[in-house]
Amino acid sequence: MSWLRGATTAHGDIVDVQLSDGVIRRVVPRGAGDGSSRPGPGDVDLTGQVLLASFVEPHAHLDKALTASLARNVTGDLAGAIMAIQTLLPDSTVEDFTTRAEAALRIQLAMGTTHIRTHVNVGVQSGMRALEALVDVRERWRGLVDLQLVALVSNPLDGQPGRDLRRALAEGADVAGGCPHLDPEPHRAVAICLDAAGEAGRPLDLHTDETLDPRLLTLATLADLVGRTGFPHGVTASHCVSLAMQPPDVQARVSEQVAAAGIAVVALPQTNLFLQGRNHTVGTPRGLTAVAPLRRAGVTVAAGGDNLRDPFNLVGRGDALETASLMVTCGHLAPDEALASVSDAPRRALGLPAVAITPGSPADLVALPAANALEALAAAGEQRTVWRAGSVVARTTVHSELAEPHRPAPRAEPVRRPGTEPYAPDQWEAAS
Repeated sequence: MSWLRGATTAHGDIVDVQLSDGVIRRVVPRGAGDGSSRPGPGDVDLTGQVLLASFVEPHAHLDKALTASLARNVTGDLAGAIMAIQTLLPDSTVEDFTTRAEAALRIQLAMGTTHIRTHVNVGVQSGMRALEALVDVRERWRGLVDLQLVALVSNPLDGQPGRDLRRALAEGADVAGGCPHLDPEPHRAVAICLDAAGEAGRPLDLHTDETLDPRLLTLATLADLVGRTGFPHGVTASHCVSLAMQPPDVQARVSEQVAAAGIAVVALPQTNLFLQGRNHTVGTPRGLTAVAPLRRAGVTVAAGGDNLRDPFNLVGRGDALETASLMVTCGHLAPDEALASVSDAPRRALGLPAVAITPGSPADLVALPAANALEALAAAGEQRTVWRAGSVVARTTVHSELAEPHRPAPRAEPVRRPGTEPYAPDQWEAAS
């Protein structure tokens, strides 16, 4: 049992939080005076720090992470990224995939992310090597970071990729995945993925309409199929870029279909801002899904970092607060909504228990120095403490040494000769 002392919540309250057996047991005002204020050996002083639910990454690619310098995206767009990674994956070993995934995990855990859903390429280019590596990483990191593995297959899905999807689900993948919008028969490909997930009794998470072409709208097909079949295992549609290119009435209609089907949508600002819109030299689209219409319809809209320093996104800090910040600037969410998009919303999308600073909640938390939640989001300092099930799993400290600014020497008082002193106010009349 331990106490987190003097923490500031997202609502601005200053509280002491008791952790025990992986959950939050008590939350009391700071120094409540009821015996909870007696310090213990495991207590942590969080004075001047904001305490939040830990972050959830709903869409990563750990098998590709940190490869930007190994596979160059010549054109800078999605096609160029796919071509670049195709030159790398066939020769990547299980050890290569493991090394990349664990390096990315360390970055994200230090930043406060304790749950990650990662898509893993299976089939044509990498066989089952990436899946083999990530299954092992998932087990070894259990208790530190919770990993969900999505089998990401190539196309056409009515051929070998469809068989690869079923094999991957049998060999350790947690979720069925794919990219139907890139298939020669995109609407049929959606049905194939849904059938494979249903047969395996697994959730479905599809790369959906990652294009600015308004003619492609497989999100509507997915919503229709899920609604008609009553698919019970959870469905997520990631990207959904082309929805933003539809007229307002189509956006509203499809958003309502998605909400009725219970499909969660994952917006991916970093990668879509990088890849999309390169042929639009005037009024370049942002490449983000239609966040506002989806939210108005009641859809769970989460946000993810997607790619981390690979051909699909050359940069990125592996920090959920970077994603949340972009949801403010390009998604036009309020700061509290943006924070929820990287914590509360992805928990719902991934079927995870809710986390809040309240008794009974899982103790999956992150604290960072800030006066309030807005400052925590805006400054996003690297100094953080991360708890998973009540235990500290990452602690980053930052020490800065700044040179003092130059201070000019004080001015010397002027030397006055006798008889030159200025008159005092009451001497003016006499002098005149």
